[in-house]
Amino acid sequence: MYFNEKVHFHYNHCSKANKEYRFHHHNHGEFHDYTEAVTEYRKTFASKQDVLEHTPDPAVKALLTHMEDKGLKTIFDRFEEQKPQCSFGLAGVCCRNCSMGPCKVTKKSPQGVCGANADVIVARNLLRSLAAGVAAHGARGRETMLALKAAAEGKLEIPLAGKDKILKSATQFGIAVDGRKLEDIAVDLADTLLDDLSRTLPDAHKTLHAFATPERIKKWKELDILPISAYHEVFESLHRTSTGTDGDWRNIMKQFHRLGLAFAWTSVLASSIAMDSLFGLPERSTVKANVGAMREGYVNIAVHGHSPVLVSEIVKQGKSEEFIKLAKEHGAKGIQFYGICCSGLSAMYRYGGVIPLSNANGAELVVGTGALDLWVADVQDVLPSIMDVAKCFKTVVVTTSDSARLPGAEHYGYDHEHSNFHETESIARKIINRAIESYAGRREVPVYIPQYEADADIGFSLEFVLQRFGGIGKVVEAMRSGKIAGVVNLVGCNNPRVIYEKAIIEVAEKLMANNILVITNGCASFPLLKLGYCNKAATEKAGSGLKEFLSPDLPPVWHMGECLDNARASALFRALADGAGYDLKDMPFAFVSPEWSNEKGLGAALGFRLLGINSYHSVYPPAQGSERVMNYLFEETKDVIDSTMVVDIDHLRLANQIVADLQAKRKKLNWS
Repeated sequence: MYFNEKVHFHYNHCSKANKEYRFHHHNHGEFHDYTEAVTEYRKTFASKQDVLEHTPDPAVKALLTHMEDKGLKTIFDRFEEQKPQCSFGLAGVCCRNCSMGPCKVTKKSPQGVCGANADVIVARNLLRSLAAGVAAHGARGRETMLALKAAAEGKLEIPLAGKDKILKSATQFGIAVDGRKLEDIAVDLADTLLDDLSRTLPDAHKTLHAFATPERIKKWKELDILPISAYHEVFESLHRTSTGTDGDWRNIMKQFHRLGLAFAWTSVLASSIAMDSLFGLPERSTVKANVGAMREGYVNIAVHGHSPVLVSEIVKQGKSEEFIKLAKEHGAKGIQFYGICCSGLSAMYRYGGVIPLSNANGAELVVGTGALDLWVADVQDVLPSIMDVAKCFKTVVVTTSDSARLPGAEHYGYDHEHSNFHETESIARKIINRAIESYAGRREVPVYIPQYEADADIGFSLEFVLQRFGGIGKVVEAMRSGKIAGVVNLVGCNNPRVIYEKAIIEVAEKLMANNILVITNGCASFPLLKLGYCNKAATEKAGSGLKEFLSPDLPPVWHMGECLDNARASALFRALADGAGYDLKDMPFAFVSPEWSNEKGLGAALGFRLLGINSYHSVYPPAQGSERVMNYLFEETKDVIDSTMVVDIDHLRLANQIVADLQAKRKKLNWS
């Protein structure tokens, strides 16, 4: 059941203007000619001019023009300079794992020096990319798990704000709670999460077995893809893709699935449990979004990255009367925080008063306003180019993690061993003081703030849904009746291959119009925040059934937080499936990341596919060089894990496919 040798598929995944490109894949012995498909795919890549003309956010257009006038390059300029992108890299058939190469697969040379063919090379590259994604989310999760334990032991002066989450999670793990101090329970919980992260001896993955459905566990056990731990599966993935080790592409893809489970249940869910245990659940609130909400005359601080531990203290100190008074003594009106990428989203819904501005690919534009006095960068999705723009506008950049340094930035943070958690308050105070100094020293810098902003409702979660509707039953009934035709998790990072944020907005509009409830988090959520789709006024764009369900005060897009909060989406999916009495794989659910670009995005999509939920994208994975691997990802996984990966670079056609697939799911359930 797991692997078979059929190779036949005709995909229609690519369009440009009115011309339709059909990718025909045929097996020509040892060489599959991917060149035509890749060439046609490259022709569809967006230009900077495309972005200027068609990106949906007018603030982005204004700031791009502003940066151009200043002679400053952005991600869109550098993408343009990289054209034509390497065809071997796009197809996934370039191997540089050893020093006998690098090798590329061509008609002249269908095998690398070691004898690896395109199937093996593509599979190895996908596995290594996913391993990086597991490590990325896992590393920031590890910091929070360590912080949870340190806080419980009194080594870190952060209160355990998530009492209910600690008790609920501990109970689900089978950790004793009756008659015990909350701190002791939290230590045991942190140790359990850390064990799943780093276990070396074969044993059951506790988080997976505590939270996954019996149907899925049975499926994964039959496929022999249950992980030992996140560390082990990354270790094993790098091992089996090393020189002269695993030469069977199907066996490599089996490890791909095993690693995907480690990503979903440790790097994401376990990390989310630690964060909510330490900082508490999000609360419903309304915020201003987009650059028009930036405030001149304040000490303006942006937080950017993914790790919330130090950020929480920075925001806390910046809101204190002591530092507000100090800021005013230096001529400022006060201190204002802004959110970039996931640290920004986490701070936004947890601490209040943090204005979301941009995802990672728009970060340079935000610095280009000239309004920011200090930029706090922790880990991941912080482009090195930030330093070039910051220098031009005299914005001080501070890094806080030993894992993520930037040349020219000042560094105040945790050491490699996280042995200085006890210095959290003093580090935060240094950073706030530095921001005030920066404000006083850069008053001559001109400020340009395009006046575009929107109100956004945030803080959605399963807990909110249960409280709002008195349980899950009303939402399930709305799904049965068709008021809610399906639920889609619309997430992912951004990719300059497609017009910036356009696919996200237009896919969301198509889904809403067809009565599909959209939930969102992470980078993809920013255009939805900025352009008003997370506001109740946007229900005018929804179908009549969805509009009725949301009335009187709920938006058609429910914002659930940062990219790690895919765990909230899967929790809602699970509750709806349980309430309806069906397996996850049978429900009208979908995972959609139109613009995905990085390793974590690969893991997120696979995590939902392993639940039996299809993933939908407008960006190709680097796999076109292998007919067999493409066939496996796009077709065979339907028989293996009950889901497929659907790719269509025409995002409107992709949206129509999502609607049709969810309707087909409803038909099988005999729902109207």
